Amino acid sequence: MKEKNVKKNYIYNVAYQILVIITPLLTAPYVARVLGAGGIGVFSYVTAISAFFIIFATLGTSTYGQREISYVQNDAYGRSVAFWNTVAFRSTTTAIFLIIYGIFIAVVHPKWLIIYIIQFIEIINVACDTSWFFQGMEEFGKIVGRNAIFRIINLIMVFTLIKDSDDLALYAAATALITMAGHVSLWAYLPKYLVKVPRTALNPFKDTRTIIGLFLPTIAVQIYQYLDKIMIQAISSDELENGYYEQAMRITRMVLVLVTSMSTVMIPRIGHYYKEGNKAAIKNAMYKAYNFAWFLGCPLMFGLFGIAKNFIPWFYGPGYEKDIILLQIASGLSLAIAINNVTGIQYLVPTKREKLYTKTVVVGAVINFCFNLVLIPHFLSYGAAAASVIAEACIAILQLIYVRDELDIRRILGFSFKYLVSGAMMLLLLLVEGQYWPTNFVSTFIMIITGAAFYFGLLVLFKDQFFIENATSVISKIKGKIFR
Repeated sequence: MKEKNVKKNYIYNVAYQILVIITPLLTAPYVARVLGAGGIGVFSYVTAISAFFIIFATLGTSTYGQREISYVQNDAYGRSVAFWNTVAFRSTTTAIFLIIYGIFIAVVHPKWLIIYIIQFIEIINVACDTSWFFQGMEEFGKIVGRNAIFRIINLIMVFTLIKDSDDLALYAAATALITMAGHVSLWAYLPKYLVKVPRTALNPFKDTRTIIGLFLPTIAVQIYQYLDKIMIQAISSDELENGYYEQAMRITRMVLVLVTSMSTVMIPRIGHYYKEGNKAAIKNAMYKAYNFAWFLGCPLMFGLFGIAKNFIPWFYGPGYEKDIILLQIASGLSLAIAINNVTGIQYLVPTKREKLYTKTVVVGAVINFCFNLVLIPHFLSYGAAAASVIAEACIAILQLIYVRDELDIRRILGFSFKYLVSGAMMLLLLLVEGQYWPTNFVSTFIMIITGAAFYFGLLVLFKDQFFIENATSVISKIKGKIFR
């Protein structure tokens, strides 16, 4: 099979991840005004509860399936066995947790029952999703192209169907059904990659222990995203606080796509090198990944902090002023997650050291929970955001300590200097601009453009080879296509 292009696949995967988030982000200003912070808070809380059932239905099969497919990319029979084993496992766990979720609703009979019922669709989506297969095959273009249509449909549906706060259930249903349509559509590509496999060749539960091992860090990671919301609601009993938190984290997740998408591309690549026993190639790829994390994580962190005061008022409208500080606090996640994503997801997982990865993430989850208990009662959503940043930073540090004998930590940290300095100077520029520019789209756009130009300009002055070489490569390719 032809060697896949990592840069090209990264662009595809960024496009795919942005596509997944871009629809709710584009509709966020409209939905924020129509449903209000209270409605957003209800949706955020209910989806956080149902997310735990979705996580258990998925277990560790997304990472497992992607990794197993990456090991047998060039073997049609082998990847067919891996595919059907994973599908059978996911279908079984989905059925089990659909039943458990149904019992939960029947027994608890929670408030906002109709929203909980709609979440049945999201759990079923676990069985429908095959994106892990195409990620393992490093065929990211297909995922992007097929899902674009359904995301556009979702965009249209929100603006045409959601008219007031009474349409919360319709909003939840439209989101879930469009996601299902995107998943189901990918099945049309599968016959090209699969061959017939006898049932006797399948053993979907043979790697259950491995899948559970991959699941443990998944559940721990998700605690930051979902447990925070549950604890905010439990401690404050205020849907507004959850609404504020959800809106700030939505922006942060959008930005994080740019740094975490590299992991989806690198897992099959590192897995391929690991299968071949090519340690030199693994190290070379990892140092490039760390360089990339610093290169992009620093400006994203400083940039989010710098534009928050100008961006939030016009984007979400009146009543969301609290999101300014929330976004500034959450901006720290950009760099912390960029680093621990490289060490944990891109290095430890594909090299089959899930237990070590799990240990670090569980420690982070405990730290997050403890700081939530201390900070949320006093600072509400601010406290939850700060707890998440502290936890992610602790994970990044702990993971680097664990791999210090395998990777050169001084070299990894050495990448940071130029990016931290350039990012900090960019932040000063943005803060000055924010004092003079009015709060509107044009101002925020100008701040983003000038901030990015200033950052990249400083990297050129610092003669940063990573940026210069990649920028030169991209420009050459664009010229080649224009003048060929």
